[in-house]
Amino acid sequence: MQSSLATADYIVFLVYFVLIVGYGLWIYNRKKKESASSSDYFLAEGSLTWWAIGASLIASNISAEQFIGMSGSGFKLGLAIATYEWMAAITLIVVAVFFIPVYLKNKIFTMPQFLHQRYNANVAMIMAVFWLLLYVIVNLTSILYLGALAISSISGIDFNLCIAFLAIFSIMITLGGMKVIGFTDVIQVFFLILGGLITTYLAVNLVSHEFGGDGLLDGFKHMTAEAGDHFHMIFHKDNPNYSELPGLSVLIGGMIIVNLNYWGCNQYITQRALGADLKTARGGLLFASFLKLMMPLIVVIPGIAAYVLYQHGSFQTEMMQAGELNPDRAYPVLLNLLPAGLKGLSFAALTAAIVASLAGKANSIATIFTLDIYKKRINTGADEKKLVNVGKITVVSAMVIAIIIAPFLGIDKKGGFQFIQEYTGFVSPGIFAMFLLGFFWKKTTSNAALFATIGGFIFSCVLKFLPAVVDLSFLNPIGWAVPNAEGVYEIPFLDRMAIVFVLCVVAMFFISTKESQKGVNTNGLEVDTTMFKVTPAFTVGALVITGITAALYTIFW
Repeated sequence: MQSSLATADYIVFLVYFVLIVGYGLWIYNRKKKESASSSDYFLAEGSLTWWAIGASLIASNISAEQFIGMSGSGFKLGLAIATYEWMAAITLIVVAVFFIPVYLKNKIFTMPQFLHQRYNANVAMIMAVFWLLLYVIVNLTSILYLGALAISSISGIDFNLCIAFLAIFSIMITLGGMKVIGFTDVIQVFFLILGGLITTYLAVNLVSHEFGGDGLLDGFKHMTAEAGDHFHMIFHKDNPNYSELPGLSVLIGGMIIVNLNYWGCNQYITQRALGADLKTARGGLLFASFLKLMMPLIVVIPGIAAYVLYQHGSFQTEMMQAGELNPDRAYPVLLNLLPAGLKGLSFAALTAAIVASLAGKANSIATIFTLDIYKKRINTGADEKKLVNVGKITVVSAMVIAIIIAPFLGIDKKGGFQFIQEYTGFVSPGIFAMFLLGFFWKKTTSNAALFATIGGFIFSCVLKFLPAVVDLSFLNPIGWAVPNAEGVYEIPFLDRMAIVFVLCVVAMFFISTKESQKGVNTNGLEVDTTMFKVTPAFTVGALVITGITAALYTIFW
């Protein structure tokens, strides 16, 4: 197996690179004459179409942790990991109907701005600093490091050169602002999906040939026959992987918190829609929802195919790392089997996913720092040109910091997907509770919001380390505690998030009610039921997506 690129691969990749950079420069030169405002630079206000918003959402979301991490989870867990993608499709509809109208009606363009407007400046500043640290130290570094690691293992190019290339490529796109990011993401998604589907086709076809057949249907038939346990969406309590995806919690428990917090309360994601009108924003979210249904074909099925081939003697050496089986090697191993040219296309797809995510994350970092920290606390009189320049400096600075600290975080040892989920999951329930009650309950107070943020983190830590001092086996009959490798009963990650969320909501209710009785005033948002009405076309699209999702869970339950 060759871990290098042939001439044909370099040609295909060069075409991709020239298309992205050339189109980005064309968009930048065309659009820069129209507006030089900070809102235009950071949000592409009024410029992105519904299809550009939808494509940008997917391009920003899908990165190395999906291609590498989810394929690895497909190898280990099976199709069940697709719940992150399919439940996200439903979540995007919920966000489009209930969250986006609140943001747009109240002219909210950043998450700290929402907290300042709804609660107070202290809550907003605390969370602005927190998000900056999270985005730079956890998200940006993990995407950059894992992306470089994957590209290096596939191409044979030195890791340091790969990390430098990804950073520079991303900076080139990000410095053009959200307009350039949004429109170049359309091309990124094209390569991402086309290259990803080709990899899936060839992986499933390899399975077919392994058993003397031919074609996709034959290959898929053999996959379901040889690895039937890898095609169940809902795990039973006795499943060895139950702690990662605990039963119905992937439908009605912690997975709801994960998705609604990510898609509805995340600057990195919602920023794509906040510069558009309501109809366009909703159209973009609906388009992204359709694309989400496709993602498991690209990032999960190849991992299952690799598992079947591995079980029948293939990749016995290639799947090993430091003497142990490493599921995260599944996707790179498959890419190295592709013929010249097609490998270059799949390589371009992986690069597109990484670069788009890096560009989107860097733009969000620049937006929060410039509009919510620099403009409000450092230089309140800064003009529009100064703000744009500060944003560009922030992009470069964040990328340099990520390059420096990424090798020291142990990201490769944890696995990218698990790395991000582990660190964001300690704060997601409290943040989501703060946003949800802030949206829809006008009595929610600033102190209640602060408690959710700090208390949610404390609750998460307590439940995480509680098994070390308390025997939780009594929770096993209801599935809320399962034994780990050492036999210690732990609360599954998603269940822990759901419990913390409920505790935060209850605490916020009591704190807000008590303060309300004392006459504490709150800054309720402008919300009315007419905001949530949708067009017939959106309703039809939403019903189609919901129906397809229900059918998928019914078939693979």
